Amino acid sequence: MGHVDHGKTSLLDALRQTSLAAKEAGGITQHLGAFVVGMQSGASITFLDTPGHAAFSAMRARGAAVTDIVVLVVAADDGVMPQTLEAMSHARAANVPIVVAINKCDKPDANPERVKVQLAAEGLPLEEMGGDVQVVEVSAINKVGLDKLEDALLLQAELMDLSARIDGPAQAYVVEARLDKGRGPLATAIVKAGTLVCGQHVVVGAKWGRIRSIRDMATKAIAQARPAMPVEIEGLKGLPMAGDDIVVVESEERARMLSEGRKKKFEKDRLTKLEEERTKTSESEEEEVETKPKQVEVPMIVKADVQGTVQAVTDAVKNLNSSQVLVKVVHAGVGPISQSDIDMAQACGACIVGFNVRDPPSSIALAATQAKVKIKLHRVIYHLLEDIGNFIVEKAPGTLETQIAGEAQVLNIFELKGRSKAKGDDVKIAGCRVIDGRFTKSSTLRLLRSGEVVFEGSCASLKREKQDVEAVGKGNDCGLVIKDCFDFQVGDVIQCLVQVNRKPKFVSSESGTVRIEC
Repeated sequence: MGHVDHGKTSLLDALRQTSLAAKEAGGITQHLGAFVVGMQSGASITFLDTPGHAAFSAMRARGAAVTDIVVLVVAADDGVMPQTLEAMSHARAANVPIVVAINKCDKPDANPERVKVQLAAEGLPLEEMGGDVQVVEVSAINKVGLDKLEDALLLQAELMDLSARIDGPAQAYVVEARLDKGRGPLATAIVKAGTLVCGQHVVVGAKWGRIRSIRDMATKAIAQARPAMPVEIEGLKGLPMAGDDIVVVESEERARMLSEGRKKKFEKDRLTKLEEERTKTSESEEEEVETKPKQVEVPMIVKADVQGTVQAVTDAVKNLNSSQVLVKVVHAGVGPISQSDIDMAQACGACIVGFNVRDPPSSIALAATQAKVKIKLHRVIYHLLEDIGNFIVEKAPGTLETQIAGEAQVLNIFELKGRSKAKGDDVKIAGCRVIDGRFTKSSTLRLLRSGEVVFEGSCASLKREKQDVEAVGKGNDCGLVIKDCFDFQVGDVIQCLVQVNRKPKFVSSESGTVRIEC
């Protein structure tokens, strides 16, 4: 675990002599990957590679919850960053020991000692400072210090006396889930205890099924899976949620019964949560009806390649809520964009967000164009959040602000007496020179004397060289009349006021966190 771009996947590549980091979109990990790495000593260690971007917080929490040891990767040239601290807090919450790997020690500006001081300042008890957390300096690129990291992990495992029962029904944990076109719902799982055997009936969250096949990470079919083995399970009746426990049961009837019971409980919890949110929203609306501008609802449909990514993208999109815009995810699912997604988007005026899914076929793209449904496809989380952020800013109503468009100084005053009833009352004309900006006839005018506001009203007449004009620019003389204002004095300042709609801003920080600033 660690901050984005600190070299977690590169370190794994070095340990297992492959090159995965180069293949990943944008060079950053966006899935929770499980790998078994055979070490030089003959021991094998199962690694979970978690994404470092801020949007994937839930994936990191799951990663920490299922593991025995957390390897905290910190770049020697960058130091402790926001997701480093978050990874530490996830590890502490899951009560999992940490081994620190200070990566990129080959770089000229690398400073491992500074990193150690920063970690100690954050409350991590390092071995060098009398604590129990081991620190290893490594370089993934030059493959330096990998043997020391291996020794540190094996020593930590020995100190913890890690062991798991092999006999009996398996206890396993879903790391990731996806929908395959030919094979149906697939769950990537790690066995925690016992042996998972092909043909067993299992309940996974609210879903159930009979295991049709078990494949290892090299996609080779195996008959059974033992503790610490990451495997892909086929044969479930529906797509489970990442983070669900896998429970082995004795029969299909028992699996169905357990699944139905869980479904009812999930639905009850969902409805209770919705009701609480609705109550909270209505209460806050009553309190803030006068103070807050009206919120615009932006409905969205989220589609992604795997269950964990769907959750990460949905959470990230919801974090873009602001006082002006409320993002409502009407549907989130795994798999490519389908005709039913287009129909749903058309019905509720939603935008479809596709992350790491293949481009829709021409028939679907044509249907989306005809239905005027926007589809946003991305493979890198940075680009996705930036695109959605800008889309939300477009939809935001904005706030009206009064700005000074121009200033003029009164040089002379002319009085026009009403000669008859048809001509109207007496009129006072201010002979002015525009000293800054621009004056327009449709604007509101403000009269200032010694810096104090004397009068504010609409422009009744604007003339230049006895001709009616719509606007007068800087440096020009003009005559103007403010409706119902008769109190001009030479030296007064007249300001031209315009209403400007100020839109919110999309803000992205270096750590990857994004927000809409109103």
